[in-house]
Amino acid sequence: MNDGLKAEPRDGRERQGSSPGSAGGPSRGAPFERFVPDLLEHGGPRSGEPQTLGRRLFVQLQVFTGCLDPTPAIDAVRESGLEAVVYANLNDPRGVGVLLLTEEPAVLAEAGRELLLAPALAALTPLPDFAMLGRTYGSGREVDLEDFILRKARRHALNPAHVWAIWYPLRRAGAFNRLDPGEQGRIMGEHAMIGRGYGEAGYAADIRLECHGLDRDDNEFVLGILGTDLHPLSKLIKDMRSTRQTSEFMQAMGPFFVGRAVYQAPCPESVLASGDGGY
Repeated sequence: MNDGLKAEPRDGRERQGSSPGSAGGPSRGAPFERFVPDLLEHGGPRSGEPQTLGRRLFVQLQVFTGCLDPTPAIDAVRESGLEAVVYANLNDPRGVGVLLLTEEPAVLAEAGRELLLAPALAALTPLPDFAMLGRTYGSGREVDLEDFILRKARRHALNPAHVWAIWYPLRRAGAFNRLDPGEQGRIMGEHAMIGRGYGEAGYAADIRLECHGLDRDDNEFVLGILGTDLHPLSKLIKDMRSTRQTSEFMQAMGPFFVGRAVYQAPCPESVLASGDGGY
């Protein structure tokens, strides 16, 4: 019985353009490929086997002003039971930021929304220009994909030692997407080596998120740079300005939110016990 389903090609695409019964002969027009969506995250091979994962973490930052005393906001976030961080906005003495982390985006729309509409936060003035939302993703090179996708961001954001954070969105120029994959890899490798150097020295940790279609201003990524001191975070961003990615292929960056953590939800032991804790 033909149920209309076809086996998906191994490379995620299916050749089209041949008329039925033509034994592969071309039909009118040039052949094209039917796109088959791939909704899995991919990591590097592990024990010779590919790593894939159908889960991911969503991270949202909401920023407010008009906060003369952060205590009520901290209490509301703590009582919500959500995995969250409250930041004091360094560039606004009346400003706070609330970072939420969850696997389920519905949590942001339900429990997260309930929290943000609670009296302690509803009394504040939201700053939509600083709102950021993204999801963790695999680059195809992760040694431990599940840890990277589901635990690394939580481990870094909820680490009591990471009292400083710089969060910002960015968008690459379209020309980057037209480069050969090998050239893209070399450009990203140059960029990554700087970050890895800071991470291995214990100066910074990062949270990298994709935000395609999730960002009001059509940005593509959200980055969080976290650490025990603010200066290395700023210096890391400066050092990356000279890379080809930033100097040639960056279309937009910012706005930048600079925060000092005044509350961090407890990090589960299972999250703390896994991963290498690096950049």
